[in-house]
Amino acid sequence: MKLIASHNAIRRRDVKGKILITTAKKTPLAETHIKLDARMVDFAGWYMPVRYTSIITEHMAVRQAVGLFDVSHMGEFTVQGAGAHDFVQYVIVSDLDKLAEPNSALYTQFLNFDGGIVDDLIVYRRKNDYLLVVNASNIDKNFKWLKSQLADFPGVQLKDESDTTALLALQGPEAVSVMQSIIGEKASALKSFHYLEDTADGIKMGIARTGYTGEDGFELFTHSKDVVKLWQLLIKHGEPFGIQPCGLGARDTLRLEACYPLYGHELDDATSPLEADLGWCVKLNKSNFIGKDKLLKQKENGLPKKLVGLVTEARALPRQGYAIKAGNKQVGTVTSGSQGIYVGYPIAMGYVQPEFAKAGQLLAVEIRGKDVPAHVVAKPFYKKGHNSDICL
Repeated sequence: MKLIASHNAIRRRDVKGKILITTAKKTPLAETHIKLDARMVDFAGWYMPVRYTSIITEHMAVRQAVGLFDVSHMGEFTVQGAGAHDFVQYVIVSDLDKLAEPNSALYTQFLNFDGGIVDDLIVYRRKNDYLLVVNASNIDKNFKWLKSQLADFPGVQLKDESDTTALLALQGPEAVSVMQSIIGEKASALKSFHYLEDTADGIKMGIARTGYTGEDGFELFTHSKDVVKLWQLLIKHGEPFGIQPCGLGARDTLRLEACYPLYGHELDDATSPLEADLGWCVKLNKSNFIGKDKLLKQKENGLPKKLVGLVTEARALPRQGYAIKAGNKQVGTVTSGSQGIYVGYPIAMGYVQPEFAKAGQLLAVEIRGKDVPAHVVAKPFYKKGHNSDICL
């Protein structure tokens, strides 16, 4: 289908040319994006900016200066009550006890009972609750899944606050300078994967030293009614530092260079975190958690597939769904692929049979009927110091 964006609806043409009109949810910043001449698209049922200028310009702004993303389509759940700790510990693969003090966070996954990934998320331990930030496409699915596990945890209150919570991502080497101009030295003092609450220009916000670009930066939570004002404040203070509004296109190319997985590409209900090269998140020595038995068996019996990074040797770009081959045999499938905008060559991630997963392995990606040479490389393609890590 060809996508056509309008300001009031999303219109698609089917294969016969018939226009199909669908409605999409809007973040409170939708009109702001339109005024900035953003190209708007339907993403996971949301009316979102894919780019403002060009994906290359926005990608390089984040790598070299600072970019601002509207990610208010993401989901936010709160968990509180006497059993909140035990409940969250049960539904994630990581050890929640790593968050020894309030105002800290970790990256992790929810699993189903077969060991597949229901979603990946960030858990924030705040003073009075836990904040779970989940993918936009999985909000309803995740909330139903979590509710179904509440019976064994009386007294736990689970609340979906996605509709009243807005989220912005300020990312890049100048992000600290921008935030310092707004809240002072607290910005630079905030450690990676830590959180604080502050007020600026009358706007209450939660500030996390987290991101999804491979750069240093912050993710800023505020009430939906205040996010337009917060966006304007960040743009104003970011102008001396070369701030660039950025869309979902650059967000995707940036995360791919950093080898951050994306649900629906590298992650799904049939893929375990061990297969997805997220074993560092899995704490098999902690108390029981959903999917633990399946992961133990998988670790004992061996993995059926493994996620790798690939670099191809031609200009043709690897894309999701393309076959990965060893000789004439298909040994895997590309999950994400693009030009590496900053690194300067075509890159991809994909699953292969474990015997083909070692760095240096020569393979091929079938692109438009032609086998293009590719080799397995160590991940990530791009790394920017300690604050690019996605867990404690």
